[in-house]
Amino acid sequence: MSSELPKASGLHPDSLLAHGGGGHDAATGAVVPPIPTATTFVRDEDYEPVSPGHIYSRDDNALYRRTENLIASLEAGEDSRLFASGMAAVAAVARLVRPGGTLLVQSGIYWGTTLFLRKLCARNNVALIEADATDLQAFLDEISVTKPALVWLEVPSNPFLQVADIQKISARCKQAGAVLCVDATAATPLIIKPLALGADLVMHSATKALNGHSDLLGGVVSTGDAASEAWQAIIEERKLAGAVLGSFETWLLLRGLRTLALRVERMNTNAQAVADFLDAHPKVETVLYPGIASHPQHALARSQMQGGFGSLMSVQIKGGRDAALKVAGALDLFQRATSLGGTESLVEHRYTIEGEGSGIPENLLRLSIGIEHSADLIGDLDQALAGI
Repeated sequence: MSSELPKASGLHPDSLLAHGGGGHDAATGAVVPPIPTATTFVRDEDYEPVSPGHIYSRDDNALYRRTENLIASLEAGEDSRLFASGMAAVAAVARLVRPGGTLLVQSGIYWGTTLFLRKLCARNNVALIEADATDLQAFLDEISVTKPALVWLEVPSNPFLQVADIQKISARCKQAGAVLCVDATAATPLIIKPLALGADLVMHSATKALNGHSDLLGGVVSTGDAASEAWQAIIEERKLAGAVLGSFETWLLLRGLRTLALRVERMNTNAQAVADFLDAHPKVETVLYPGIASHPQHALARSQMQGGFGSLMSVQIKGGRDAALKVAGALDLFQRATSLGGTESLVEHRYTIEGEGSGIPENLLRLSIGIEHSADLIGDLDQALAGI
Protein backbone atom coordinates (compact mmCIF):
# COMPACT_ATOMS: atom_id res chain seq x y z
CA MET A 1 0.00 0.00 0.00
CA SER A 2 2.77 2.41 0.90
CA SER A 3 6.51 2.61 0.67
CA GLU A 4 8.49 2.26 3.87
CA LEU A 5 10.00 5.32 5.48
CA PRO A 6 13.80 5.20 5.39
CA LYS A 7 15.16 3.80 8.65
CA ALA A 8 11.66 4.11 10.12
CA SER A 9 12.57 2.14 13.23
CA GLY A 10 15.07 4.82 14.20
CA LEU A 11 12.80 7.80 13.69
CA HIS A 12 11.47 9.93 16.53
CA PRO A 13 7.72 9.32 17.17
CA ASP A 14 7.02 12.89 16.05
CA SER A 15 8.45 12.10 12.62
CA LEU A 16 6.55 8.83 12.34
CA LEU A 17 3.35 10.66 13.20
CA ALA A 18 3.97 13.46 10.70
CA HIS A 19 4.20 10.88 7.91
CA GLY A 20 1.22 8.87 9.12
CA GLY A 21 3.43 5.88 9.93
CA GLY A 22 4.48 5.32 6.32
CA GLY A 23 5.72 6.87 3.13
CA HIS A 24 3.91 7.61 -0.11
CA ASP A 25 1.43 5.26 -1.77
CA ALA A 26 3.49 2.80 -3.82
CA ALA A 27 0.95 2.55 -6.63
CA THR A 28 0.34 6.24 -7.29
CA GLY A 29 2.98 8.20 -5.39
CA ALA A 30 0.28 9.94 -3.35
CA VAL A 31 1.56 11.28 -0.03
CA VAL A 32 -1.82 10.51 1.57
CA PRO A 33 -2.99 6.90 1.62
CA PRO A 34 -6.18 5.98 -0.26
CA ILE A 35 -9.38 4.91 1.49
CA PRO A 36 -10.03 1.23 0.69
CA THR A 37 -13.72 0.64 0.02
CA ALA A 38 -13.75 -2.99 -1.20
CA THR A 39 -15.35 -5.51 1.14
CA THR A 40 -14.11 -8.63 -0.63
CA PHE A 41 -11.12 -9.66 -2.75
CA VAL A 42 -10.78 -12.02 -5.72
CA ARG A 43 -8.86 -15.30 -5.99
CA ASP A 44 -6.96 -16.72 -8.94
CA GLU A 45 -7.73 -19.85 -10.99
CA ASP A 46 -6.23 -22.03 -8.26
CA TYR A 47 -8.42 -20.26 -5.74
CA GLU A 48 -5.49 -18.57 -4.04
CA PRO A 49 -5.91 -14.91 -2.98
CA VAL A 50 -4.58 -12.59 -5.67
CA SER A 51 -3.23 -10.43 -2.84
CA PRO A 52 -2.07 -12.58 0.10
CA GLY A 53 -3.82 -11.64 3.30
CA HIS A 54 -6.76 -10.01 1.55
CA ILE A 55 -9.92 -12.11 1.81
CA TYR A 56 -12.62 -10.04 3.50
CA SER A 57 -12.48 -6.49 4.74
CA ARG A 58 -13.72 -7.15 8.27
CA ASP A 59 -10.12 -7.94 9.12
CA ASP A 60 -8.14 -7.58 5.88
CA ASN A 61 -7.66 -3.87 5.44
CA ALA A 62 -4.28 -2.35 4.57
CA LEU A 63 -5.25 0.99 6.11
CA TYR A 64 -6.05 -0.74 9.41
CA ARG A 65 -2.61 -2.29 9.48
CA ARG A 66 -0.81 0.95 8.68
CA THR A 67 -2.66 2.78 11.44
CA GLU A 68 -2.34 -0.10 13.90
CA ASN A 69 1.39 -0.40 13.25
CA LEU A 70 1.84 3.30 13.90
CA ILE A 71 -0.04 3.11 17.20
CA ALA A 72 1.86 -0.01 18.26
CA SER A 73 5.09 1.88 17.60
CA LEU A 74 3.90 4.81 19.73
CA GLU A 75 3.07 2.40 22.55
CA ALA A 76 6.47 0.65 22.31
CA GLY A 77 4.40 -2.49 21.73
CA GLU A 78 4.29 -5.36 19.27
CA ASP A 79 0.77 -5.14 17.86
CA SER A 80 -2.48 -3.16 17.95
CA ARG A 81 -6.09 -3.65 16.86
CA LEU A 82 -8.62 -0.95 16.01
CA PHE A 83 -12.24 -1.19 17.16
CA ALA A 84 -15.45 0.59 16.24
CA SER A 85 -15.46 2.63 19.48
CA GLY A 86 -13.66 2.94 22.76
CA MET A 87 -16.37 0.88 24.45
CA ALA A 88 -16.02 -1.84 21.79
CA ALA A 89 -12.35 -2.03 22.76
CA VAL A 90 -13.28 -2.19 26.45
CA ALA A 91 -15.75 -5.00 25.70
CA ALA A 92 -13.20 -7.05 23.76
CA VAL A 93 -10.74 -6.95 26.65
CA ALA A 94 -13.39 -7.61 29.30
CA ARG A 95 -14.52 -10.75 27.50
CA LEU A 96 -11.14 -12.29 28.26
CA VAL A 97 -12.66 -13.22 31.63
CA ARG A 98 -14.55 -16.49 31.39
CA PRO A 99 -17.68 -17.37 33.40
CA GLY A 100 -16.71 -18.20 36.94
CA GLY A 101 -13.67 -15.91 36.80
CA THR A 102 -12.93 -12.64 38.58
CA LEU A 103 -12.38 -9.13 37.21
CA LEU A 104 -10.77 -6.49 39.42
CA VAL A 105 -11.45 -2.94 38.29
CA GLN A 106 -10.20 0.35 39.68
CA SER A 107 -13.00 2.31 41.30
CA GLY A 108 -13.80 5.92 40.40
CA ILE A 109 -13.08 5.58 36.67
CA TYR A 110 -15.12 6.46 33.59
CA TRP A 111 -18.71 5.66 34.48
CA GLY A 112 -19.45 4.10 31.10
CA THR A 113 -16.73 1.49 31.69
CA THR A 114 -17.88 0.78 35.24
CA LEU A 115 -21.53 0.44 34.25
CA PHE A 116 -20.70 -1.84 31.31
CA LEU A 117 -18.50 -4.09 33.44
CA ARG A 118 -21.17 -4.35 36.13
CA LYS A 119 -23.79 -5.44 33.62
CA LEU A 120 -21.47 -7.74 31.67
CA CYS A 121 -20.21 -9.51 34.76
CA ALA A 122 -23.72 -9.91 36.18
CA ARG A 123 -24.90 -11.55 32.95
CA ASN A 124 -21.92 -13.84 32.59
CA ASN A 125 -21.31 -15.16 36.10
CA VAL A 126 -18.11 -13.16 36.52
CA ALA A 127 -17.21 -11.83 39.96
CA LEU A 128 -16.57 -8.08 39.74
CA ILE A 129 -14.50 -6.38 42.42
CA GLU A 130 -14.16 -2.58 42.48
CA ALA A 131 -11.27 -1.21 44.52
CA ASP A 132 -9.31 2.01 44.98
CA ALA A 133 -6.07 1.52 43.06
CA THR A 134 -4.45 4.52 44.77
CA ASP A 135 -4.58 2.60 48.07
CA LEU A 136 -1.69 0.60 46.70
CA GLN A 137 -1.14 -2.01 49.40
CA ALA A 138 -4.84 -2.80 49.67
CA PHE A 139 -5.07 -3.11 45.88
CA LEU A 140 -2.03 -5.38 45.74
CA ASP A 141 -3.48 -7.53 48.52
CA GLU A 142 -6.76 -7.76 46.57
CA ILE A 143 -4.86 -9.13 43.57
CA SER A 144 -3.03 -11.70 45.71
CA VAL A 145 -6.16 -12.91 47.51
CA THR A 146 -8.73 -12.94 44.70
CA LYS A 147 -6.36 -13.84 41.83
CA PRO A 148 -8.44 -12.11 39.14
CA ALA A 149 -8.18 -13.13 35.51
CA LEU A 150 -8.12 -9.45 34.52
CA VAL A 151 -7.17 -6.24 36.30
CA TRP A 152 -8.42 -2.98 34.77
CA LEU A 153 -6.80 0.39 35.49
CA GLU A 154 -7.40 3.88 34.12
CA VAL A 155 -4.37 6.19 34.31
CA PRO A 156 -5.07 8.97 34.90
CA SER A 157 -8.65 8.23 35.86
CA ASN A 158 -11.69 10.06 34.52
CA PRO A 159 -12.95 12.34 36.07
CA PHE A 160 -10.96 12.20 39.33
CA LEU A 161 -7.50 12.19 37.69
CA GLN A 162 -6.12 9.61 40.09
CA VAL A 163 -2.82 7.96 39.19
CA ALA A 164 -2.20 4.30 39.99
CA ASP A 165 1.26 2.75 40.23
CA ILE A 166 1.30 0.68 37.04
CA GLN A 167 4.72 -0.85 37.63
CA LYS A 168 4.00 -2.21 41.10
CA ILE A 169 0.51 -3.38 40.19
CA SER A 170 1.90 -5.07 37.09
CA ALA A 171 4.46 -6.97 39.13
CA ARG A 172 1.76 -8.28 41.45
CA CYS A 173 -0.46 -9.21 38.49
CA LYS A 174 2.33 -11.32 37.04
CA GLN A 175 2.73 -13.13 40.37
CA ALA A 176 -1.03 -13.82 40.49
CA GLY A 177 -1.35 -14.79 36.81
CA ALA A 178 -3.62 -11.84 36.03
CA VAL A 179 -3.75 -9.89 32.78
CA LEU A 180 -3.32 -6.15 33.35
CA CYS A 181 -5.01 -3.69 30.99
CA VAL A 182 -4.59 0.07 31.35
CA ASP A 183 -6.93 2.60 29.79
CA ALA A 184 -4.58 5.50 29.06
CA THR A 185 -7.03 7.58 26.99
CA ALA A 186 -6.60 10.74 29.06
CA ALA A 187 -2.83 10.71 28.65
CA THR A 188 -2.11 9.44 25.09
CA PRO A 189 0.91 7.24 24.26
CA LEU A 190 3.11 10.32 24.04
CA ILE A 191 2.73 10.92 27.78
CA ILE A 192 2.49 7.47 29.31
CA LYS A 193 3.45 4.03 28.01
CA PRO A 194 1.82 1.38 30.23
CA LEU A 195 3.37 -1.50 28.26
CA ALA A 196 6.85 -0.22 29.15
CA LEU A 197 5.73 -0.14 32.79
CA GLY A 198 4.70 -3.81 32.68
CA ALA A 199 1.06 -3.79 31.58
CA ASP A 200 -0.04 -6.58 29.25
CA LEU A 201 -2.53 -4.44 27.32
CA VAL A 202 -3.16 -0.74 26.83
CA MET A 203 -6.45 0.65 25.56
CA HIS A 204 -7.45 4.04 24.19
CA SER A 205 -10.67 5.60 23.06
CA ALA A 206 -9.37 6.82 19.71
CA THR A 207 -12.41 9.10 19.64
CA LYS A 208 -10.48 11.37 21.99
CA ALA A 209 -6.97 12.81 21.58
CA LEU A 210 -5.59 10.23 19.15
CA ASN A 211 -8.00 11.54 16.54
CA GLY A 212 -8.33 14.93 18.19
CA HIS A 213 -11.05 16.46 16.03
CA SER A 214 -14.31 15.26 17.59
CA ASP A 215 -15.48 13.68 14.34
CA LEU A 216 -15.19 9.90 14.71
CA LEU A 217 -15.80 7.03 17.11
CA GLY A 218 -12.95 4.56 17.51
CA GLY A 219 -10.99 2.45 19.94
CA VAL A 220 -7.66 0.65 19.98
CA VAL A 221 -5.99 -2.02 22.08
CA SER A 222 -2.23 -2.70 21.97
CA THR A 223 0.03 -5.37 23.42
CA GLY A 224 3.67 -5.88 24.23
CA ASP A 225 3.43 -9.62 23.56
CA ALA A 226 1.72 -10.51 20.30
CA ALA A 227 2.13 -14.22 20.99
CA SER A 228 0.26 -14.18 24.31
CA GLU A 229 -2.97 -16.12 24.80
CA ALA A 230 -4.78 -12.92 25.78
CA TRP A 231 -3.74 -11.15 22.58
CA GLN A 232 -4.72 -14.05 20.37
CA ALA A 233 -8.16 -13.99 22.00
CA ILE A 234 -8.50 -10.25 21.30
CA ILE A 235 -7.49 -10.71 17.66
CA GLU A 236 -10.15 -13.41 17.33
CA GLU A 237 -12.72 -11.27 19.11
CA ARG A 238 -12.18 -8.37 16.71
CA LYS A 239 -12.28 -10.58 13.64
CA LEU A 240 -15.25 -12.78 14.53
CA ALA A 241 -17.42 -10.35 16.51
CA GLY A 242 -16.91 -7.69 13.85
CA ALA A 243 -16.61 -4.53 15.95
CA VAL A 244 -14.31 -3.01 13.35
CA LEU A 245 -13.61 0.58 12.47
CA GLY A 246 -14.78 1.74 9.04
CA SER A 247 -12.22 2.59 6.36
CA PHE A 248 -13.18 6.27 6.27
CA GLU A 249 -13.00 6.54 10.06
CA THR A 250 -9.59 4.84 9.99
CA TRP A 251 -8.43 7.36 7.39
CA LEU A 252 -9.67 10.21 9.60
CA LEU A 253 -7.87 8.70 12.59
CA LEU A 254 -4.61 8.42 10.66
CA ARG A 255 -5.01 12.03 9.53
CA GLY A 256 -5.57 13.10 13.12
CA LEU A 257 -2.54 11.17 14.34
CA ARG A 258 -0.30 13.19 12.00
CA THR A 259 -0.70 16.24 14.28
CA LEU A 260 -0.86 14.38 17.61
CA ALA A 261 2.59 15.48 18.80
CA LEU A 262 1.86 19.17 18.20
CA ARG A 263 -1.60 18.98 19.70
CA VAL A 264 -0.42 17.16 22.82
CA GLU A 265 2.38 19.66 23.34
CA ARG A 266 0.00 22.63 23.19
CA MET A 267 -2.74 20.94 25.21
CA ASN A 268 -0.30 19.97 27.97
CA THR A 269 1.06 23.51 28.18
CA ASN A 270 -2.44 24.97 28.25
CA ALA A 271 -3.69 22.48 30.83
CA GLN A 272 -0.84 23.21 33.21
CA ALA A 273 -1.45 26.96 32.93
CA VAL A 274 -5.20 26.53 33.50
CA ALA A 275 -4.63 24.19 36.46
CA ASP A 276 -2.21 26.61 38.10
CA PHE A 277 -4.68 29.48 37.63
CA LEU A 278 -7.60 27.52 39.07
CA ASP A 279 -5.52 26.15 41.95
CA ALA A 280 -4.93 29.72 43.14
CA HIS A 281 -8.50 30.95 42.59
CA PRO A 282 -10.48 31.77 45.77
CA LYS A 283 -13.77 30.42 44.35
CA VAL A 284 -12.32 27.01 43.54
CA GLU A 285 -12.54 24.30 46.17
CA THR A 286 -10.27 21.69 44.57
CA VAL A 287 -8.36 21.17 41.33
CA LEU A 288 -7.93 17.54 40.29
CA TYR A 289 -4.91 17.44 37.99
CA PRO A 290 -1.72 15.40 38.46
CA GLY A 291 0.44 18.29 37.26
CA ILE A 292 -0.06 20.40 40.39
CA ALA A 293 2.09 19.81 43.45
CA SER A 294 -0.92 19.37 45.77
CA HIS A 295 -2.17 16.35 43.84
CA PRO A 296 -1.79 13.27 46.09
CA GLN A 297 -0.07 11.25 43.36
CA HIS A 298 1.95 14.11 41.86
CA ALA A 299 5.32 12.43 42.48
CA LEU A 300 4.09 9.14 41.02
CA ALA A 301 2.69 10.96 38.00
CA ARG A 302 6.04 12.65 37.41
CA SER A 303 7.76 9.25 37.44
CA GLN A 304 5.30 7.61 35.02
CA MET A 305 4.38 10.45 32.68
CA GLN A 306 6.62 12.34 30.29
CA GLY A 307 6.31 15.73 28.64
CA GLY A 308 3.28 16.80 30.66
CA PHE A 309 0.25 15.48 32.49
CA GLY A 310 -2.48 15.45 29.85
CA SER A 311 -5.29 17.77 28.86
CA LEU A 312 -8.03 16.49 31.18
CA MET A 313 -8.77 17.99 34.58
CA SER A 314 -11.64 18.41 36.98
CA VAL A 315 -12.41 21.32 39.26
CA GLN A 316 -14.79 21.53 42.22
CA ILE A 317 -16.45 24.90 42.59
CA LYS A 318 -17.23 26.49 45.95
CA GLY A 319 -20.98 26.92 46.40
CA GLY A 320 -22.12 23.47 45.30
CA ARG A 321 -24.12 22.36 42.30
CA ASP A 322 -25.79 25.68 41.55
CA ALA A 323 -22.49 27.54 41.50
CA ALA A 324 -20.87 24.91 39.28
CA LEU A 325 -23.74 25.05 36.79
CA LYS A 326 -23.63 28.85 36.81
CA VAL A 327 -19.92 28.81 35.97
CA ALA A 328 -20.47 26.29 33.16
CA GLY A 329 -23.33 28.38 31.80
CA ALA A 330 -21.27 31.57 31.81
CA LEU A 331 -18.34 30.19 29.83
CA ASP A 332 -18.04 31.52 26.29
CA LEU A 333 -14.93 29.93 24.77
CA PHE A 334 -15.34 26.57 26.48
CA GLN A 335 -18.12 24.61 24.79
CA ARG A 336 -20.61 22.75 26.97
CA ALA A 337 -20.30 19.20 25.64
CA THR A 338 -19.32 15.66 26.59
CA SER A 339 -15.96 14.22 25.50
CA LEU A 340 -12.29 15.13 25.71
CA GLY A 341 -9.13 15.34 23.67
CA GLY A 342 -10.36 17.57 20.84
CA THR A 343 -8.84 20.78 19.54
CA GLU A 344 -11.62 22.75 21.22
CA SER A 345 -11.90 23.11 24.99
CA LEU A 346 -14.98 21.58 26.60
CA VAL A 347 -16.69 21.88 29.97
CA GLU A 348 -19.00 19.28 31.39
CA HIS A 349 -21.09 19.14 34.55
CA ARG A 350 -20.32 15.48 35.05
CA TYR A 351 -23.06 14.80 37.61
CA THR A 352 -25.73 15.87 35.11
CA ILE A 353 -24.35 13.36 32.59
CA GLU A 354 -23.83 10.43 34.95
CA GLY A 355 -26.41 11.08 37.68
CA GLU A 356 -27.00 9.36 41.00
CA GLY A 357 -25.00 6.25 41.74
CA SER A 358 -21.95 7.47 39.85
CA GLY A 359 -20.24 8.97 42.91
CA ILE A 360 -19.58 12.26 41.11
CA PRO A 361 -19.69 15.37 43.33
CA GLU A 362 -22.40 17.78 42.22
CA ASN A 363 -20.00 20.74 42.24
CA LEU A 364 -17.52 19.07 39.86
CA LEU A 365 -16.82 20.43 36.39
CA ARG A 366 -14.70 18.36 34.03
CA LEU A 367 -12.53 20.37 31.67
CA SER A 368 -10.98 19.12 28.44
CA ILE A 369 -8.32 21.61 27.47
CA GLY A 370 -7.81 22.24 23.76
CA ILE A 371 -5.28 24.07 21.63
CA GLU A 372 -6.60 27.64 21.97
CA HIS A 373 -4.35 30.35 23.39
CA SER A 374 -3.98 29.78 27.14
CA ALA A 375 -4.67 33.45 27.97
CA ASP A 376 -8.08 33.19 26.30
CA LEU A 377 -8.95 30.02 28.23
CA ILE A 378 -7.90 31.55 31.53
CA GLY A 379 -9.77 34.76 30.73
CA ASP A 380 -12.94 32.82 30.00
CA LEU A 381 -12.71 30.90 33.27
CA ASP A 382 -11.92 34.09 35.20
CA GLN A 383 -15.00 35.92 33.93
CA ALA A 384 -17.24 32.91 34.56
CA LEU A 385 -15.98 32.46 38.13
CA ALA A 386 -16.45 36.19 38.77
CA GLY A 387 -20.19 35.71 38.37
CA ILE A 388 -20.65 33.47 41.44
